[in-house]
Amino acid sequence: MAKISVIGAGNVGATTVQRLAELELGEIVMTDIVEGLPQGKVLDLIQAGAIKGYDTSIIGTNNYADIVDSDLVIITAGIARKPGMTREDLIKTNSKIITEVSRNIAKYAPESIVINVTNPLDIITYIAMKSTGFDTKKVFGMSGVLDSGRFASFIAEELKCSKKDVQTMVIGGHGDLMVPLPQYTTVSGVPLTDLLPEDRIARLVERTVNGGAEIVELLKQGSAFYAPSAAIVSMVEAVIKNSKRILPASAYLEGQYGQEGIYFGVPVKLGATGVEEILELKLDENQYELLRKSSETIRNVISQLKV
Repeated sequence: MAKISVIGAGNVGATTVQRLAELELGEIVMTDIVEGLPQGKVLDLIQAGAIKGYDTSIIGTNNYADIVDSDLVIITAGIARKPGMTREDLIKTNSKIITEVSRNIAKYAPESIVINVTNPLDIITYIAMKSTGFDTKKVFGMSGVLDSGRFASFIAEELKCSKKDVQTMVIGGHGDLMVPLPQYTTVSGVPLTDLLPEDRIARLVERTVNGGAEIVELLKQGSAFYAPSAAIVSMVEAVIKNSKRILPASAYLEGQYGQEGIYFGVPVKLGATGVEEILELKLDENQYELLRKSSETIRNVISQLKV
């Protein structure tokens, strides 16, 4: 049975543990620096198991040693965005947190695959890779699955159809310069461009780009966690079950899309060894320009980091 560890017992981490437990994907450890927080939430989740009918082993702890020999580690630790705060505003605080987290992952779970969720996503994933010293294919970030899910939900709402029938693709940096791809978006196989005019698609694209900020503004405190945790678990399932799913993820690029040496949202094949393949899609000139601007933002921040 797989061992899955979640670093961070906040809303995203705890909801992820709940979803993993209900699916019985493996033994789960949730750790946090706040004493009693992971233990209390885990006790609640264990009791929920008697009602929902899952027997998943779940441990809550403040000790990194309990993640020993994990097959997969999910990083959700760090501070969340507040109203008016961009993902990039988080970099100073979260880079320090993730450096410490990553060193402990390398110490106690050196053979694990790491999925980072902490923002600014692409930059923090780079820090996690450097700080663990792991192969780049074993460290990747959750971004595009969430962004694609938001795009799909807005499309379904616009068309008044089932979300189950909408397949979308969003690539680029996980931020204001993400790039939703209408030409690779379908509804039961029908291209989105055949179903909606260009101006309505543009409106949905804009809402997708601002999807996280919209929730932050409404909540006043904290940020999204239901959809992020769902996105995380879809990626975990692909790894644990070795299902070879094609999903967008923040992966380390080595020349793909004209980019090298950074983490960036692209479609990948996920399996038991992590990122098994990066797929290069044909894009139009405007989309390539957006990717270039997005990559420049990420690259400029990375150049200032000491990792």
